[in-house]
Formats: sequence, structure tokens, C-alpha cells
Amino acid sequence: MKRYNLLIIMLLLAVVAGAAVKPGIEVLRDGGFRELQGKRVGLVTNPSGVDNNLKSTVDILNEAPGVELVALFGPEHGVRGNAHAGDAVGDEVDPATGVKMYSLYGKTHKPTPEMLRDIDVLVYDIQDIGCRSYTFYATMGVCMEACAENGKEFMVLDRPNPLGGNKVEGNLVEKGYFSFVSKYAIPYLYGLTPGELARFLNGEHLINGEAKLTVIRMEGWTRDMKFRDTGMPWVAPSPQIPAPENAFFYPVSGILGELYIFNTGIGYTLPFECFAASWIDAEALAERMNALNLPGMHFRPINYKPFFALSVAVDQSLQEVHGVQTYITDFDKANLVLTQFYFLQVIHDMYPDKQLFEQNPKRYAMFDKVCGTKEIRERFIKRYRVEDIEGYFNKDANDFKHRSTRYYLYHKGSDWGLVDLP
Repeated sequence: MKRYNLLIIMLLLAVVAGAAVKPGIEVLRDGGFRELQGKRVGLVTNPSGVDNNLKSTVDILNEAPGVELVALFGPEHGVRGNAHAGDAVGDEVDPATGVKMYSLYGKTHKPTPEMLRDIDVLVYDIQDIGCRSYTFYATMGVCMEACAENGKEFMVLDRPNPLGGNKVEGNLVEKGYFSFVSKYAIPYLYGLTPGELARFLNGEHLINGEAKLTVIRMEGWTRDMKFRDTGMPWVAPSPQIPAPENAFFYPVSGILGELYIFNTGIGYTLPFECFAASWIDAEALAERMNALNLPGMHFRPINYKPFFALSVAVDQSLQEVHGVQTYITDFDKANLVLTQFYFLQVIHDMYPDKQLFEQNPKRYAMFDKVCGTKEIRERFIKRYRVEDIEGYFNKDANDFKHRSTRYYLYHKGSDWGLVDLP
């Protein structure tokens, strides 16, 4: 009986192990690098570009038979992840491979014709988080554009959207508010994998020209999967996203963080999970936030002292702060992005003299860029009521979701994520 039970356990473990999603780099490798044979390759990546054994895509392509890796391109934080958020990254040579590295987060965000001169195909492999203000998708887009302009092929080694493939929230970016944190006319949460988004950008003509695009699809991923469901290892794509759950909270507080008034857990052990300031009554705030009965959200009082500060924010210095920690109790029901505006609504009711937006008006421009419009801020500050912005915020989501379905590479359910390409 014991031997029988052990056999059952071993079989279950084998099933679980076999259910792990295979990222694009593994599919490419298992296919003998067929799509890259005889080609000179440039690679856009960072430390999150790894296989399920944590081997870097840089090293995999450098060792691939019939493939010549000739250039590396690093987005924000660099190819090897050795730069902090917002720091310019310089050009250098990768010590592990001897391959020239070019920065796409310094003097230029877009590969120049000189950078692309000696390559045949530019390959992109980065774990994104499915949020418009997180800049890696913008790097992908400008790389596609550069390839279209210079007659180069572009390939995406696809990876999961850690939020799954169904979460779409927010308005489209409007004219006058495009920037690297709102690069294209897509919602704040767009519900696509990097490969699907690349197909959308190409097909909807959101880049200059049309890239000769190849997407190496994952195996085993379906739209209802969050990252923990994939069985894949998580490598932080940037310092403040140390775990896949941080990707859930980034849209909960990321816009609010641009005001430089509140601490959102950055500098503490809970990045993007908190709303706190030195002058807040934590218990009263938690009670009021929970009284809203926001679907899929719960709040508990928290008091902490950040270990470090990332900016000269009004109340993000290394003093004790008080507020709430956010909990997502039902991801599918929660409206992640509007949560921070409910917080502002409650804080305004509790502390009407604080003049929340007026404390740091120099941050208006960045706040509006992240929102993709000035309408959200201007409508909200009239009464500090979410109901005044909810319709505007949600106006584009359903149409985008409908339009984007034709670019899906993966379905829901147990079909192992394969769909016919249009």
C-alpha cells in the first residue's frame, strides 16, 4: 500500500511538472532554432529572459548552433539588470559573452540604423507585467518600428501576462499625452501577452511602418492563467517587482505614486501594496476603505518605516508612515486601477485641508501622462468622487478587448493555448 501511495504521488508530481508553461525561448530551442538558422541576431532582453531552468536567453542564443549573436540591447535597468529605475544605461560589452551591448534607456530609446546594421533579426525576450506605464512594452514597440524602418526582421519570444489574458482596464492614451509611460493608444491594463501586443501594434498600425514580425508562441498557457499557475520561475523584471504578485499591485497604486505625496510600499517590503503617509490615522482609514465594499478588495491598517527612499517626495522620506495595506481577495472582480482613486476620495473626506493635488503641482504633467489624459485628474479634483471619472476611465475598455481578440494567440481552457492565426 505504501509503495502504491508513493507511485500515485510520483505520478501527480509528474503531471504537475509537465503542466508548466514553456516560454517562447524553450519552444524556439526545442525546434532547433529553425527560425534563426544562418542569421545574425540582436537580442533585446534583461534578467527576466530565462528558460524554466533559469538559463539566460543571452547564453542560450550565444551557444545556439547555426545562430550568430552579434548584439545585445538593454531596456530600463539594463541587459543584466544592474541599473536602478530611471537611471541612464551606457553602451558596453557583456563580459560573459563578449557581445556588444547597446542601451535603449540612455541617449536613445530606439535602436539606430547603426545599431541594427550588422543584424538580420532583432529578438525580444522580456517578462512584462501587462501595464501601460511599465516601459518594457514601449521598448518592444520602438524596436519593432526601427526594424520596419531598416528592413530588419523582428521576433518576439512570448511570455505570460502575469495578470492573465482577460484583465482590461482604463482609457486609451489621448493626443498630447503619449510618452514612454503611455507610448501607444492602449488601455492601462491591456490583457495581452508581449507577442499578442506586438501583433496588435502591427495590425492596428500603431507604429511607423509594418514590422516583419514572428512570434514564437508559448506552449501550455491559457488566458485564465495568472503567473503562479504557469509553474514557471519568476525573475524580477525590475527591482520593485520581486514577485509576480507585485505585478497585481503595480496598477493598484502606480498612478497615485506619481503625486509624490504618499508612500505606496516602495522602500519597504511591500512595493505597491500600501497607501500611507505620516499624518494618516491607519485604523480610521482602514475602516472607511472597507466600508466602501469594493469588489475583490480588502484593507488592513499598517504602520511602518521605509528603509529607503527613491525620490524627494513630499512624504516618502525615511519617517514612520501610517495607512493601509491592500489585499486582492478576488482578482477577477476587483477594479485594480480605480482603487487608488477611492483611496484619494476617502483621504479627501478625512483630511479636506490637505489639498492633495495642490501639494506638488509640478507632478501634474507626469500624472496626466501615466493616465493618458488630463481628463481623469481634472474631473476628479472637482469633487474627489470616483463616480465622476468612472465612466470616462472605462469608456474604451470593452471596444479594445473586442478589437484585440483578433490578435489572440491563446484561448481559454484546456486547448493548451493554440489558436489559428489570422
